[in-house]
Amino acid sequence: MATKKSSTSSKKRSSTKGRAKVKKVMREYKKGSLKSGAKKKVASRKQAVAIALSEARKSGAKIPKKGAAKKKRSSTARKKTAAKK
Repeated sequence: MATKKSSTSSKKRSSTKGRAKVKKVMREYKKGSLKSGAKKKVASRKQAVAIALSEARKSGAKIPKKGAAKKKRSSTARKKTAAKK
């Protein structure tokens, strides 16, 4: 008997450990207590996300490397342009 695939199985999800870490860091950012290094407060949301992902990776969460998504998109774009020619 064939098993039924759920629609969420095709999407890759981050680990619960990673999600919890990101949630914690983003709350710190929203409160204004997130610091970059030792002194400066983080002003940019992008920087806060980068810090959150970095800390999640250090804690052992399975999060893809920084350029993994870009590489995947660029290779599919190349295939599409090659198919048009």
